[in-house]
Amino acid sequence: MKRAGTLRQVSDLSDFSRGYWLRELLCRGEEPSHVQPSPDGQHLLVLQKKGPPSLPRVVAFQRHSIAGADLERSWQPPQPALVELLFLQSPVVLGSWVLAMVWEHGRTEVWHFVVSVGWQLLQTLELCQGARARIVSVCSQGTSLVWCEERPPLGAHSDISKCAFRFCVCARALEVGEQGVRLGTVRMVLHNSPEYQVLASPQHIFLVPAAAGCATTSKFLLIWHPETAKLTITAPSAGFIHSKVLHSSSESDFRKLLLGSVGLLSGFAPLDIHTSAVSNSGGLLLVSTKGAVNVVEPDGTQRHIFDLERGSLAQGSPVRLKTFGSILACVVAGVLYLVNQNSGRLIEKEVLSMKEVHFLESPGEEDDIQLLTQAGIFSFSFSRPEDSSRPEPCLVEMVFEEACRYYQRRSLSSSKLTVEKLKKGGAFQAPVALAAILQHSLHQKQKPARGLQDTYAKLLNTMSLELQSYMSLELLKTCVVCAPETEVESYCNELVEQEVSRILHSDMDKDTLAYLNSVFASFPKAAWKATRSCLQLQQNGDGLLVARATPEVWKKVLGGPQLEEVGQNGMVPLFELICASFLRFKPKWLPSFVELTQQYVSMSWAYSSKEGPEGRVPLYKRALGVLARKNKHSEGDDEMELELLLCSKRPKAVLQALHLLIRLKRWQRVVEVAEKFSKLSPLLNKEIFTTLLAEFAQHRELDPYLDRLWPLCPAELTASDILTMVLQHLPCSQEDPVPFSSEGNQLTVGLLKPLLQRVVQRPSVQDEMYLDALQSPTFPPPTPPREH
Repeated sequence: MKRAGTLRQVSDLSDFSRGYWLRELLCRGEEPSHVQPSPDGQHLLVLQKKGPPSLPRVVAFQRHSIAGADLERSWQPPQPALVELLFLQSPVVLGSWVLAMVWEHGRTEVWHFVVSVGWQLLQTLELCQGARARIVSVCSQGTSLVWCEERPPLGAHSDISKCAFRFCVCARALEVGEQGVRLGTVRMVLHNSPEYQVLASPQHIFLVPAAAGCATTSKFLLIWHPETAKLTITAPSAGFIHSKVLHSSSESDFRKLLLGSVGLLSGFAPLDIHTSAVSNSGGLLLVSTKGAVNVVEPDGTQRHIFDLERGSLAQGSPVRLKTFGSILACVVAGVLYLVNQNSGRLIEKEVLSMKEVHFLESPGEEDDIQLLTQAGIFSFSFSRPEDSSRPEPCLVEMVFEEACRYYQRRSLSSSKLTVEKLKKGGAFQAPVALAAILQHSLHQKQKPARGLQDTYAKLLNTMSLELQSYMSLELLKTCVVCAPETEVESYCNELVEQEVSRILHSDMDKDTLAYLNSVFASFPKAAWKATRSCLQLQQNGDGLLVARATPEVWKKVLGGPQLEEVGQNGMVPLFELICASFLRFKPKWLPSFVELTQQYVSMSWAYSSKEGPEGRVPLYKRALGVLARKNKHSEGDDEMELELLLCSKRPKAVLQALHLLIRLKRWQRVVEVAEKFSKLSPLLNKEIFTTLLAEFAQHRELDPYLDRLWPLCPAELTASDILTMVLQHLPCSQEDPVPFSSEGNQLTVGLLKPLLQRVVQRPSVQDEMYLDALQSPTFPPPTPPREH
């Protein structure tokens, strides 16, 4: 149901100190470059970077109820300009904050507002280490500052190609305590890089190339993960490309980072970015010059949300973006667009009377959108319509409208087919017959039944069950509208179950899939129950998950439009929808469900068939993609990733799961997985054994399980092969080796002796080849008798 929105004024700026000045600035057309409200909503900081007729300046406005000294700073070129205003949380007092003003040459002023005193300068710090450095972009994440700075070359006649890579990205902690403000050590994220704009989400830093960058580096984005020191390369046109953990500063060199991906990146199209911003869910919002709004997730994947009207960006109008809960608000050319981020559906479009609009943080509900304009502060809030019982379009008219679309798609004529032409033409009898049947059956109780043609009467008998289902569905919808609040949920569950069942037994196209996505988003619990019912999912006596769905339903689940075909407006295929429901309501069943789907695929499609789902992307990888798109990462996600990898029984997935267990140091489970999956194939057995032998050579964690590991040794490995492998993976010791180490963690011959004895005593392959000859009763064999 579309929600109606109302725009109301909540302030005319008179409740702010010197509010008349801000109103006068806006009325004169001197729009601020940046408007930043304080976390408590009591202050409004305005940064104006434009030059004449007034100097660039920053001004702080506060509510009249708060007294104290004002904050105003201005500068005149060629003086260093103010780059950004950042609010940082102060750990001294819960809910307190400080203001950091970062200047172009690296000087950072930390301000604090004290009631009845006003703005006070706590401390002035130097953010950059070099005197010639110039900050071009800065953001804050928690108590850390991340910035991109320019380091001009020393030589006057430097190489032009090297001058493009004169920037670096740095991070530094800024801690506010009782003793003052303290800067941490500089952490080098990237050096010898082109210019980047840094944007911070709660857990990641997005690096967006500047518009004036070189052609090669303006084809991809970088995502830095501070907790894991990992840098991800992604291109919106291709998705995730490469990821690397930066262990040392030598690995942070930009050109070395791209060394293995230059050939791949050269074939991509340059980025088309008009505006960028960070959403409240942690994704990067990108608006192209053509008006396409996309979001880049922290894992590097891209999803299309919405398309702005063509021509709205033609005049170079600025675009304001901000997310409020699940709603994306966008203002361009005096038009406010409100879009659902998850479904991509346009919720509201409002033409504003003023073109310059800034978004403010909403102190109330998350979907209460506040706008700053020259006339004051306005709030756009949603309200449910009082009368939700408006009549639906006539079913007969809907039949003709659908028939128009159906025949128009299959027509070779350029003339447009209308409902009037369809009713009068007589060339298409199917919609006329269906309309007559519906008018006869649906209005029987209200009007006397009119006689039907014999052919129509036969068709009515065939459609009687379908008409009864439709009538019961309409009756159920009426019950939902008229029912009290206590009974609405039960009616909705029944309605959703009927809808999901109907869709799974009909043709699945993009429109149907989009509708199914909206059903799952609006009624997640009811859709989950309906899915369980349609697939007939239940546990048997042994606790195993079984599904008794028909082959037609399985084909709908695994077939239909795939991710590369529906990657627009936030839609996902049906298999991903069901996996997301499993993760939300029954996560323990997800690996078993993936295993069931793989069994059905193996019976229905040939191996690696391009028509089947496994011919595109393996099902376990699609389930892992759903797991990676979760909003919140929990401790059980590692275990879920492990189970999804193992349930696929694919060699690469099994080895990936084994490495994940080794990284988590779960040695008991490592041995259990090795014993179970070594029986699948000799090649996988060899890969598993060599992996564990390398771990055995490096530490002593596997020593308690050696009696279970040695039987896994492949038959083709010799003692020489084993010793060579062990020597290759011995840890490098910085001290001189000694015969008897006091640490007791060195590898000894005694630990390897049972394995070597097993290999030496085992008959070789050549012995088995000549075993029959060697076991003959006499050697050499007797001469055969001659034949005369």
